[in-house]
Amino acid sequence: MINKQEVMSKALHLKLAPDIIEKDYVINWILAGIGNQKNLRDTWVFKGGTCLKKCFFENYRFSEDLDFTLNDSEHINAAFLHEEFVNISQWVYSRSGIEIPESHIHFEVYENPRGNLSVEGGISYRGPLQRRGSLSRIKLDLTNDEKIVLQPELRKVFHPYSDIPSENMVIMSYCFEEIFAEKLRALVERLRPRDLYDVVHLHLDKRWKRDREKIFKSLQGKCDYKGIKMPIIDLLSIHPYLNELTVEWDNMLAHQIGDLLPVAYYWDRLPEVLNWIYDAKQIKAQAEMV
Repeated sequence: MINKQEVMSKALHLKLAPDIIEKDYVINWILAGIGNQKNLRDTWVFKGGTCLKKCFFENYRFSEDLDFTLNDSEHINAAFLHEEFVNISQWVYSRSGIEIPESHIHFEVYENPRGNLSVEGGISYRGPLQRRGSLSRIKLDLTNDEKIVLQPELRKVFHPYSDIPSENMVIMSYCFEEIFAEKLRALVERLRPRDLYDVVHLHLDKRWKRDREKIFKSLQGKCDYKGIKMPIIDLLSIHPYLNELTVEWDNMLAHQIGDLLPVAYYWDRLPEVLNWIYDAKQIKAQAEMV
């Protein structure tokens, strides 16, 4: 396990709280544990903002949750998940010294808004900061009813810390275009600050070769599957969560991003993203459906 000084030094350099760095470090080892677990590694597909940082852009915004699509419905089972993560916690401890007490591993199966079963999990840990009192916690969101349109990829997990393991940290992941499409679809469903940030930031980022056709195919498949409209600016401009987007912007993102720009910067650039995703004919057709 890395020492407290390494965490503090990285936090100072990135202008973030030390507990954010510690959680980022622990997340790496949990991902490595999942990737090492034979019952999970081929059927759990990593996704979301944390996946962007861990598998695609090392210098991306920090994220705190682990989101997976599970391709085996039998894994939507609290007892099964608890047993698997006890094994993962032992594996992680043996290689890193991070403590994940068995009594602090919890999974709850619930009925999601689509009428299907999903899982909300939480694991608490004691990492390099060795805080006294209550343990820090990482949340897991596990679903089985998400449509995966494009082929998942086995990706290496970035680990910018000194205790680099001898074996590779790898995880099965959504491809980049699928994550981008998920973020666009999420704008229609919930319009959260992190979704707007990710969509605009990724569109402007020059570190990746953009495949518009793949993104559009994935977005269309996901929206059709969910029975929701494709995102267009007219629809998003009357979204019931639009005011909440502005109010919660700093609360939800400032602790993850050292130099966060105002929400208006991203909102004003959203039409550019959507204009790129659709051609003019498609935009007109989608607008007429609103």
